[in-house]
Amino acid sequence: MTESYLQENFAARIGGNMFGKDTTIYKFEKIKRAKKAALAANPSLPIIDMGVGEPDEGAFPQVVQALAEEAGKWENRTYTDNGIDEFRLAVARYMKGLFEVELNPESEIVHAIGSKSALSLIPAAFINPGDITIMTVPGYPIMGTWTRYLGGEVVNLPLTTANNYLPDLDSLTADQKTRAKLLYLNYPNNPTGASATIEFFKKAVTFARENNILIVQDAAYAPLNFTGKPLSILSVEGGMDVAVELHSMSKGFNMTGWRLSWVCGNKLAVKAFANVKDNTDSGQFAAIQKASIQALDAQEEITPKICEKYERRLTQMTETLKKIGFDAIVPQGSFYLYVVAPKGTADGAISFDSGEAFSQWLIKEKHISSVPWDDAGNCVRFSATFVARGGMEEEEQVLGEFEKRLSDVKFVF
Repeated sequence: MTESYLQENFAARIGGNMFGKDTTIYKFEKIKRAKKAALAANPSLPIIDMGVGEPDEGAFPQVVQALAEEAGKWENRTYTDNGIDEFRLAVARYMKGLFEVELNPESEIVHAIGSKSALSLIPAAFINPGDITIMTVPGYPIMGTWTRYLGGEVVNLPLTTANNYLPDLDSLTADQKTRAKLLYLNYPNNPTGASATIEFFKKAVTFARENNILIVQDAAYAPLNFTGKPLSILSVEGGMDVAVELHSMSKGFNMTGWRLSWVCGNKLAVKAFANVKDNTDSGQFAAIQKASIQALDAQEEITPKICEKYERRLTQMTETLKKIGFDAIVPQGSFYLYVVAPKGTADGAISFDSGEAFSQWLIKEKHISSVPWDDAGNCVRFSATFVARGGMEEEEQVLGEFEKRLSDVKFVF
């Protein structure tokens, strides 16, 4: 078959004339294939899926009811562009109530169609060829991907147990600091579950001010906090001068598929984001924004229930892993449990040269799905978002089965 002329037309950023020819199998596809093979080999043993990175339950009833009511209203049929006033006002109330952050709803808040969309658009407002975005690894790569698309460079700072999963800003060279435009932070963190301290946020704010860098703090998991009050970088002195923060309806309100988030903070940076966004999309459906107001205003009722569930599950998962040798600690936030992968089994029969190797073994031999992360050490991430639609009774059954399947093996690290 003659090769299409389009093969020479693809942009270098997605592979150029090699686009579509890459045979690399990415880790999530490997996980999907491994689960399918495991079920084919032993269909009577269900997969315990601790790899899913989204809530296992839907939005709360009052939010769904509000959507149903708003969806049919004539006035909600039109484009919302950069958002409706009512949603921005609700965000301002929420940020004040939960984080003690005062925001001007007109100039310091703009909605987005999910955090992923926002992270893809922010580089367009700041990155020129040769500019640097500082990212953390392991982590969510979208802002780095778009930085490269625009001809910029990415400098990765590893998150490890040695640095309490906080990036070492002092490790950057003078040239990197000079060329850097953006610093991406994500706390509570995916995948490590680590939370930032106020001392670290203060250091980051000072670093950004001294080097003329904008901090982009991805706070998608901020409501899922198990120790004290949730922390916003905008509440730190000087934070509003050097940072924007991304918040989401997804994780803290069980609304992942609704695709609604917001960017808030530094007025000029928010305006720049809004300018790019206005030339990219036409806004999220007004009914979704109005329904989300019900969730934001009911935060004190909704989020604690979600946090209680995840902390309960993570505590039991941690206890199970500690019994078989893992150095597992209940995270301070998020719904993830991140651990160093073992080097092999204690009897010497099996060895693992990566987190991916261990994750594949878990699926094949134990029908337990996790996500490997080998960016900064060989690690795996377990998620407390496994499905238990039968309530507490089914949750206890799943956690009991998780422990049972791992009870006959010991690992070396």
